[in-house]
Amino acid sequence: MIVDRPLRAMWLLNHTTARAFEVAMLKRVGIQELFLPKRFPHDASCRSASVDWSQDAGLTIPPTDLAVLNAADWYGAPGAQAWAVANKHFDVLFFVLHNVELLADIARNFKGIALWRAYGLAGRDTYSGMLDSIIAGGKAHVRKMGPRFLWAPAYPHLGEVEDEFLRDREVSLPLGMANADIEDRWTGTDRRILFVCPDIAANDYYRGIYDRFSQDFCGLPYAIAGAQALSVRDPNVLGFLPHAEHDRNMRAMRVMFYQSTEPRHLHYHPLEAVRTGMPLVFMGGGLLDRLGGKGLPGRASSIREARKKVERILDGDQSFTSRVRASQARLLDAMQPDALEPSWRSGLDRVREGISQSRKRRNYLSAAARPPRIAVLLAHEYRGGTLRAAKLVAEALAHGARAAGQAAEIIFGHIDDTSAYADEDFADLPPHIVRRPFRWREADKGEAARAAIFAGSPVQVPGQCMFADDGINQFLDCDLWLLISDRVLRPLLALRPYIVLAYDYLQRRERFLTPDVNAAYIDVARRAQRVWVTTQASRQDAIQFAGIPSQSVVLLPMLAPRFPTHVPGSSSQTHRYFVWPTNKAIHKNHENAVKALQIYYREFGGQLDCRIVGPGSAEIATSTLDHLQRSWSLLSPQLQDRVAILGELPDRQYQALLSTAEFLWHPTRRDNGTFCVVEAASLGVPSLSSSYPAMREMDAAFELALAWMDSASPLDMATQLKRMETEACDRRMLLPKRERLAGVSLENAAPRYWEAARECL
Repeated sequence: MIVDRPLRAMWLLNHTTARAFEVAMLKRVGIQELFLPKRFPHDASCRSASVDWSQDAGLTIPPTDLAVLNAADWYGAPGAQAWAVANKHFDVLFFVLHNVELLADIARNFKGIALWRAYGLAGRDTYSGMLDSIIAGGKAHVRKMGPRFLWAPAYPHLGEVEDEFLRDREVSLPLGMANADIEDRWTGTDRRILFVCPDIAANDYYRGIYDRFSQDFCGLPYAIAGAQALSVRDPNVLGFLPHAEHDRNMRAMRVMFYQSTEPRHLHYHPLEAVRTGMPLVFMGGGLLDRLGGKGLPGRASSIREARKKVERILDGDQSFTSRVRASQARLLDAMQPDALEPSWRSGLDRVREGISQSRKRRNYLSAAARPPRIAVLLAHEYRGGTLRAAKLVAEALAHGARAAGQAAEIIFGHIDDTSAYADEDFADLPPHIVRRPFRWREADKGEAARAAIFAGSPVQVPGQCMFADDGINQFLDCDLWLLISDRVLRPLLALRPYIVLAYDYLQRRERFLTPDVNAAYIDVARRAQRVWVTTQASRQDAIQFAGIPSQSVVLLPMLAPRFPTHVPGSSSQTHRYFVWPTNKAIHKNHENAVKALQIYYREFGGQLDCRIVGPGSAEIATSTLDHLQRSWSLLSPQLQDRVAILGELPDRQYQALLSTAEFLWHPTRRDNGTFCVVEAASLGVPSLSSSYPAMREMDAAFELALAWMDSASPLDMATQLKRMETEACDRRMLLPKRERLAGVSLENAAPRYWEAARECL
């Protein structure tokens, strides 16, 4: 339950000048404790940003919690721990949208009042348009927050161009200046125009402003201030200057020209010039008109008029200069803190009302809350390693929650197909993980939209969708869905937030998907809140091939099954052999593997038999699939008695077979790695593997001492097979000890999985 605590706010902006006014104003109207972010994006949008540590000393929260807040990225993905601390201590949050995912993150995680601070947009851009087009599902996220969301424009007229959806949530918090008094420090001894224009070479918008100014004021002396990301070949461009030097320029230069005619956006520098006492010539039609600029002698209705007024000041027309300076003081009247304080007090009263309702709701939900429920959904009729991996993920989530001292319910969903699964396939699931079969169903856009409304879910329906029908309520009793693989042919009807665990992107290198199917799979991953991967290789594929933003891709440790360390050996085997686990997939490299076996037996006199096992492997020699027909036709009939295809074996039988093998052979071209080599190591059996990034990562993670071969060269594969005949015994001495394998156990990795899931709950 939330008890009474000081009213604290998180002002999650880093704008230097706005901070000076707004922090002071918030304290005036009753918020005495404020948190300010210590990190901001290093891009042009934050050219006026800085970090301020001064408010930390006044925060009455534990230092360890403050350290978490200070380390978080409040413009990107703060993380579950940071949000937990924020909810523990703060009721109010001010933010701006630098990152399109931030609104969804706030809606999902922050329990207090969130105020979207709006300082005005250029041209015809609107904040309503941002919600409609830039931020996927933006309005839905706002609806999800309900009264906890407020739109806080810095100027009262900004709402004139916004739709009713935003205006209904408007609270006026007008922007001012911490010090709006005229200082009259201007001397005008430097006969130049001061013009401010940043990022000339890096930004087309500012390049256009620079070109127009250079043309309009050609022949007059001027200097151009503003930070430049790239150097500009113009001696008049000053670039970034320390504050003291910029302040000195405003005192010394003869006049400032401000070009903007934007009606809903205003830069600070013309107001700073006025406060210094510097004469300002500005274009009419912009926001300065609303601040009292109409009728001022420094106002110009055309560039020709502006140039004439600038020339008069440059030429020392003292009478005109004095009239400009004396009259422009009224531009600061609307910026005076005393004049703006009543609006801020009224706005804060509305915020306080929302806080009261939010606390009551949180206390009610806390009292009635059930543990979070996560559905782990195996998206396809996978067997073998993928089925095993999916069950391990479910178990890791349950164990990770327990290790964190938190309650969670885990549901394991799989395709309802008795030809693919039997009850025994799930006998190793812990009893506290509930199994729930389902079937994929399709819903047209109308059905999907109605379902979203009835479910109260903030989701935009893209068209025809897929949903998991469990015969109960389509997993809507769960708070989060975790899809094991992205193999879903249409967009998911995401009535709950979902994660995709993508083990690999084989289609980047293997042509086994049509373009339409590939696009559908990638779309499912792109719409997910997060994409989990377990290797750096897959992470790079997710970012570079699937186009998923890097901040949405989460690298998690590989989950090692609990393999038995001792099993009874297979008494039915009378010959020495190696084991080749495989299936019918094209990336399993059957053609080169069979060619390598031909060379191994016919040219190198191979002494070991080959035992082939794995899901679907019983049909590989008789399959009508092109790549399998082509592969197995290469094996000489007289050698076929050396190669035995055993098919899919029960775990205990497979382990018995593997435990007495000379080694395990893994000739796959490329995938996310196979835990067969870890299982072999746990039984004291070395492995010979194709060399590719995921297997190299697995070898390093588990210290397996794998032997390597080139999967593109049947000759090298055969050569390494022959070498393993004599080296396998010695390589057993290099295998990791039981304690080493235990150190990379599921129990050790589970907290990372739970933490990653918690961020999306």
